[in-house]
Amino acid sequence: MSDENRTITLTIGGTDITFEPTMVAYNQLQNDAATGRNLAGTMRDYLLKVVSPASRDALLALLVRPGATAQIATVLNGEYAPELEIEVKR
Repeated sequence: MSDENRTITLTIGGTDITFEPTMVAYNQLQNDAATGRNLAGTMRDYLLKVVSPASRDALLALLVRPGATAQIATVLNGEYAPELEIEVKR
């Protein structure tokens, strides 16, 4: 499946919220986060960019909770871009 068509649904507090992450949005998040300025705002912008239109209002209601932005972005990105198993050969 192409990353451009992938959807990920997270159940948050009993509510299903669907995201449609893309490589472009993910890379922009990484680049913006690397600046170290306004990380919470960067993650919020990313989530609002990749949330499906039908889930946007439910997401906005959750984002007013302290820490919700980072928690949701962490779980979403863990599913979208799981860690690779990398070994150094000696």
